[in-house]
Amino acid sequence: MANTIAAIKNYTTILDEVYKREALSTCLNSPRRMARAGRNAKEIMIPKISVTGLGDYTRNQGYKTGAITYEYETKTFNYDRGIRLLADVMDVEEAGVLDCFVAAGAELQRTQVAPEGDAFTFSEIAGHTGVTKETKDYSAAEAADVLGDLRTVTNAMDEKEVTRESRYLFITPTLKGLLDDYSTLNPTLSKNVLTRFAKIVEVPQGRFYSKIKLNTGDGDQFGYAKDAEGKALNFLVVEKSAVIKFDKHVAGRVFSPDELENLDSYMRKYRKYGIVELLDNKLDGVFASVGA
Repeated sequence: MANTIAAIKNYTTILDEVYKREALSTCLNSPRRMARAGRNAKEIMIPKISVTGLGDYTRNQGYKTGAITYEYETKTFNYDRGIRLLADVMDVEEAGVLDCFVAAGAELQRTQVAPEGDAFTFSEIAGHTGVTKETKDYSAAEAADVLGDLRTVTNAMDEKEVTRESRYLFITPTLKGLLDDYSTLNPTLSKNVLTRFAKIVEVPQGRFYSKIKLNTGDGDQFGYAKDAEGKALNFLVVEKSAVIKFDKHVAGRVFSPDELENLDSYMRKYRKYGIVELLDNKLDGVFASVGA
């Protein structure tokens, strides 16, 4: 009779992780003073001020009388998401993978929180009422076409005196690669328009839509998806000071089985509550190129 010998199985601590990039929209986060302003309320009241221009000074009558307009715009927190992850004590013990439950927290941040946060940010900015949008199919475009359109956008912003030092270009890796190859193949041709941006950020198409749907978690539908009315974004130009973006409340904690009254399980909970909005007077600092 032939021998039958089962090989020993040895488990490693190396995780077979899915590919995901870190959060890409954090460069648009608002300064701390904005977060402090929204600390204790559901809405933020932002002052808007404008004054009349100069008039002639006459020696008989002196100064002309102008006017000051001081009012408020109201912005409401619009992002409130969370999740609870459970792992039964026996499942953890018998599988011998408690480290895996610990690692699940990092996976939650990397594969779910970061992509959804980016997708929500870009869709809220691109879909905001009053933002200039242009529909363009770049599927067969050449780099010169993209550079020409970027030049048109930057020229328009420069003429409207939009700050260049904090102007960001968010663009798909496909289009960015097209621009990168352009300088290699055409070393004598210019792509200086790219110097009009403080930073260029590549955003994978899966996070880059004009409108998304945040799934409720009912019926095993979690995370986000492109809304039926949404379209893929080609690129997004954003001047940072035009954006209100911060998290008012972020809570994350791991509970042991001894802390849970009704379950003999480990539990990890996470919640994120915040806002992504635009200032009414700074919509000239935002442009969205939407796919056809």
